[in-house]
Amino acid sequence: MEKTVIRPPAVADRFYPGDYASLRLSIEELSKNLPTTKRKVVAAVSPHAGYVYSGSVAAETLGQIIIPKTVVLLGPNHTGKGAAVGLSRATWEMPMGNVNVDQDIAGKLLAETEYIQEDELSHRYEHSLEVQLPFLQMYQQNLSIVPIAISHVSYQMLEEIGQALAGVIKKSTKEILILASTDMTHYESREDAQKKDHYVLKKITDMDPVTLYRSVTGHGISMCGIMPVTVALIAAMALGATKTEIVRYTDSGEVTGDTAQVVGYAGLLMF
Repeated sequence: MEKTVIRPPAVADRFYPGDYASLRLSIEELSKNLPTTKRKVVAAVSPHAGYVYSGSVAAETLGQIIIPKTVVLLGPNHTGKGAAVGLSRATWEMPMGNVNVDQDIAGKLLAETEYIQEDELSHRYEHSLEVQLPFLQMYQQNLSIVPIAISHVSYQMLEEIGQALAGVIKKSTKEILILASTDMTHYESREDAQKKDHYVLKKITDMDPVTLYRSVTGHGISMCGIMPVTVALIAAMALGATKTEIVRYTDSGEVTGDTAQVVGYAGLLMF
């Protein structure tokens, strides 16, 4: 019998409270003013900073949508470790309880495209997907995930991955949400960050993944999750999404008071 691989938390007690009670209280506080009627969407985009900075945007974004039992998580690989596009099949240990991978969907994705590889190292120290999990656990008690960390790769690779993801979801009888994780411009003045970020957000709301990818990679815009957001947009459009709505845009200066060097945060819904 195979031993279960456990992926322990990498950023508990740093990005979010590391004990069950404090974490639950934190998310309840962030989720206070959410609408009672939930919306069904194809994909969403959520930030991944510490909860004090971007938790309100994540809660407002994820808390207003129907979270199905299976969520495909797409995030950037900040560490550079592991595969270029790495899929974890481990059990994710979290303060609010373990989260299992949907092995059926994971296996089908691995079979659909050679660009996605089973790889735990790309996830071991990566925070971008981990910080989404407590919100998802709060809003869906029977959660399973398909976590994929993506490094800087070509648009052609992202296109194939997005189409492969859409193909697997189309063939499945399950309700599946795609969730991409990104922060926006990093460590620039609020004025410069807003200019760049609103330009990028316009490309997403225009449903234009090619120009989105070229704009960010070609102009050195420091949006860390350009790869996962591009995949999410490609897949969402292939699944019939025709519109992207910005839930909220803000930056770290709202919390710190420092507008000379901010990080931008955005929540988006694709449907």
